[in-house]
Amino acid sequence: MNPAADSYQALFHRRWGHLRRDHVRALAWLLDSPDLLDADAPAWAGRVATLGAVTPATADWLERLDADPSELDAALGEKTYTRLGLYAEKLMAFYFAQQGRLVRHGMQIRASRNDTVGEFDFLLEHGADALEHIEFATKFYLQRGASATDLDALVGPNLADSLGMKMRKIFERQLTLGQHPAAQALLPHPVTLARALVKGWLFYPAGSWPAMQGIMSGHCRGFWCSLDTISQLPDADYVILPKLHWLAPCRADSANWVLSREGLTDHLTDQFETSSTPVLVAIVQERNGTFEELDRGFIVPPNWAAQASNTFP
Repeated sequence: MNPAADSYQALFHRRWGHLRRDHVRALAWLLDSPDLLDADAPAWAGRVATLGAVTPATADWLERLDADPSELDAALGEKTYTRLGLYAEKLMAFYFAQQGRLVRHGMQIRASRNDTVGEFDFLLEHGADALEHIEFATKFYLQRGASATDLDALVGPNLADSLGMKMRKIFERQLTLGQHPAAQALLPHPVTLARALVKGWLFYPAGSWPAMQGIMSGHCRGFWCSLDTISQLPDADYVILPKLHWLAPCRADSANWVLSREGLTDHLTDQFETSSTPVLVAIVQERNGTFEELDRGFIVPPNWAAQASNTFP
């Protein structure tokens, strides 16, 4: 858990440290972060989308957006987002719309009034008379065993699903939506390409990074540990990350958000008395009056690992 000089956080701060607005920084992370899935892995059969490198024109656009975020703020609206996935979708919808490619976002398909077949995350122009279906996900999973290397060993912090479960749902069900007669009857053009775009962070015990088939080798990663082993973490400054701040590496302008390791331990000890929800924290370092993320990880309640083993045997 000693972040390397070339960690993703260090790269992000070097490239995007000039961005100050949270929404713009989150959008920059969505566009610039490595994919979770390796598009070249045989398991995905060529059905993984990638945004490619951020172009100088897009970087300039993000800088202008940071200076004047009125268009982005209008696109997000006044709604207070509680679901990180929906927030990330809205950011990506804004980006695709700015590109002039967005045909539909969040289009539900029903076979009948009470029978919802599915929903297209994004339908994009794909040539003159065709559409591309992008199934989009932003996910955070913890490896529940240091020696396990299958996708079902990567489980959500709330133990609601695994990366394996999510990928099977996307590739076996959601990406076939364009073939359904109910969808074909409503679409202006046929879907000729359907791919998954998956962003996120994976978290590993004891700082191990095992190679996993189908996972991009340079994906965003962090650690996880139980509250009863938190003393093994660095004696450093910490920031608890609210859920809508999980995307981009943290940048805190006020020391009021910063906790010592001892302060973090006391805070989480109290919190876990009434909540079993793991907490994402960032290890930060002060630089020119700003606290920048060096590393990140989930702190889980002492019984989380046992619950994970029971839920995903």
